[in-house]
Amino acid sequence: MHVAIQRIDTSLPLPRYESAGAVGFDLITRETTTIQPGAIALVPGNVIVQVPPGYALLITPRSSLPRKKALVCPHSIGIIDQDYHGPEDEILVQVRNIGTEPVTVERGERIAQGLFVKVEQAQWQEVDGHGAQTRGGFGSTG
Repeated sequence: MHVAIQRIDTSLPLPRYESAGAVGFDLITRETTTIQPGAIALVPGNVIVQVPPGYALLITPRSSLPRKKALVCPHSIGIIDQDYHGPEDEILVQVRNIGTEPVTVERGERIAQGLFVKVEQAQWQEVDGHGAQTRGGFGSTG
């Protein structure tokens, strides 16, 4: 798959897959950002990506982020749409400091990864009902 990408700071490397079997590529932070305890911040990912038709780009935290930095992504996952690639549409990683001390994310650090997934838009077919319910609702399987 060929994907159009623009770096904001061209002195930083392009995102890359860290192993032959990696399904996600690592985003490189563009600037040093300090996040106070309990605060939410947006960390610049240094790229604008034109997501190909039929795909979405998911932005997820690296698995080591809470353990190494006491940072979590409060929205769990970011979704980059196919039409989010204008001149001001740098990918930003939203993080929350769950620790008791300020946390600094250094320029050039890897804190999130991107993953392309195939998607389709639904064509709604409205109905009056769905027949008999066979499960008990939310949390019904225990």
